[in-house]
Amino acid sequence: MIVDEAKRRIRVSGGELAVRDVGEPDAPPVLFVHGFPTSSFLWRQFLPMFPPTMRAIAPDVLGAGDSDKPGDAPLGIEAQARYLCELLDELGLGRVAVVGHAQGGGIAQLLALQGRTETLVLIDSIAFDAWPSEPMRELQRLVEPGDALVDALIGSAFDVGMAHRDRLPPEAVAEYQRPFAGRDGAVAFARWATSLDGRGLAGRETELRALDVPVFILWGEDDPFMPPDTAERLSEMIPRSSLALLPGCKHFLPEEAAPTVAPLLYEYLRSAYARLPHTHEAGPTPVELGRRYRKE
Repeated sequence: MIVDEAKRRIRVSGGELAVRDVGEPDAPPVLFVHGFPTSSFLWRQFLPMFPPTMRAIAPDVLGAGDSDKPGDAPLGIEAQARYLCELLDELGLGRVAVVGHAQGGGIAQLLALQGRTETLVLIDSIAFDAWPSEPMRELQRLVEPGDALVDALIGSAFDVGMAHRDRLPPEAVAEYQRPFAGRDGAVAFARWATSLDGRGLAGRETELRALDVPVFILWGEDDPFMPPDTAERLSEMIPRSSLALLPGCKHFLPEEAAPTVAPLLYEYLRSAYARLPHTHEAGPTPVELGRRYRKE
């Protein structure tokens, strides 16, 4: 079992957030926001790259990971964006770079539209009115408070959402399942799953077109949950955006393509956000994407 002992706890209006905070306090801060059904553990291969040049802050969103799992606080993306604004305020931070995956990307967009971002990175993000997707709606119909199949549901999300399932070892899956063990954990999982919605994103196209920050969009070319046409629509709409579609990958890019995505992300934020000079690191950078040729 993998347990992150380095997390600190910070109170926001909905409860306490468990937060991984690494790097120099005065370095340019980068906020990492995970989606469903993961936690800040998703960024374990990313965070060590950022200090000392940048400060990496990775919370477990409320209701997930080691953060509080209240029975009454709202857990939708609008509420989560509010909690993360409160977290930034508690840390004495204003505008930051935000990296969001899946639902975390929806939260990141809301933070950007509220003026809390200087740079935005969206990885297989929910967007527009395309969420919840049909697979997510089906899960919401299936999951029940106290459902004994939580472990199976979390495992199946990775089975469907990864092209290279062998890159996620059993102990990593167990870490994602750990916070939802037992009856109380299963109830918390059901509450988080059924709270997932896209409220706050639909009808914001005019604001996205006016968004004046650099945006990097990374997407798995074979994402079964958020197809690449969503990424292309985002890129066409946001003026200062760049899009990279990664072949041979699906939804969970931080898990199946970390050796490629993490250095790419660091270099983008170093240049577009921290504005630090490039330094050459000895040794090769692994790239394992593997485009599959399709017959027309």
